[in-house]
Amino acid sequence: MFEQAWPFQDDLLALPVADIDEAAGWYGTYFGLTESERQDQPHNTVIMERDGVRIGFTENGGNSAEDGAAILVKDIQGVRDELEGRGVRTANWRVDERDGKKFQVFFVVAPDGLCYYFHEPLDD
Repeated sequence: MFEQAWPFQDDLLALPVADIDEAAGWYGTYFGLTESERQDQPHNTVIMERDGVRIGFTENGGNSAEDGAAILVKDIQGVRDELEGRGVRTANWRVDERDGKKFQVFFVVAPDGLCYYFHEPLDD
């Protein structure tokens, strides 16, 4: 269901979090990500994956309230239903238009402050 992801800031594999273990637990439970790699240099980092899409979290002192990712999905209604079924609060279910294309979208703000923009192109 996850197809691809892009960071809002610099690095999809280094989204800032305060506690790497809390992040790994939350994203595993609520987003269905599985841990694929851990590093402790230069910062504590965990790389997690779902459907071949990798997202990383790191204790680098960055401001999580100013970062996040855009996640392209297939079956956006199914993804939304899955996340809400796991207790995730979703917001702004709407249609956005970019470059002449329409996208069904919704947002999730995780407890760590990171924001996620889930989107799927709509067929005309």
